[in-house]
Amino acid sequence: MDNGEARSRVLDAAEELFYGQGIQTVGMDAVRSASGVTLRRLYQLFPSKGALVEAYLLRRDARWRDSLAAYVDSVDAPPRERVLAVFDWLRGWFEEPGFRGCAFINSFGELGATSPEVAEAARRHKEEFLRYVTGLVAVTDAPAPAGRHVALLAEGAMTTAALTGSSAPAGEAREAAALLLDAAARGGRGAPGAGRSAPPNR
Repeated sequence: MDNGEARSRVLDAAEELFYGQGIQTVGMDAVRSASGVTLRRLYQLFPSKGALVEAYLLRRDARWRDSLAAYVDSVDAPPRERVLAVFDWLRGWFEEPGFRGCAFINSFGELGATSPEVAEAARRHKEEFLRYVTGLVAVTDAPAPAGRHVALLAEGAMTTAALTGSSAPAGEAREAAALLLDAAARGGRGAPGAGRSAPPNR
């Protein structure tokens, strides 16, 4: 087994264990057993558990975002529908066996206060997701702030789906995003706060 294959097997095992059971409860021995890579080889590839956790998060980030982008790119529809396709992809993810929410929120909750590497990986993942969603919204008729609002709806759907064990939040967030985009495209008519009278001049 060359280093490339060994590394992939270790990361595959680490991802299943860390995501499924939590990072702090899984030791390097468990990763060794699940991967079939000797402990000595494991530590040659990843000198510490922290290094393995960081590699796991970096690879998961790339795979997650690539999968989302590939799905959205496959949607041959106007820009508004491509934004809403994000929620269709989320629904499919929520329905996968073993879904436990966002790996980056989970890891930040476990280790964000003590591991700068984990905190940075989580922040970077969320920043890239926000950048992606705002990019999709930017080519619709909605103004720029709508991109952040749509991303927040997606983030809320992820958290709610993890807590409830249901994929329904993806559809509910999709409906909210559609309303938001339509209201924003009309210049904010019907958006929260729209139509309020301005405070009188004093």
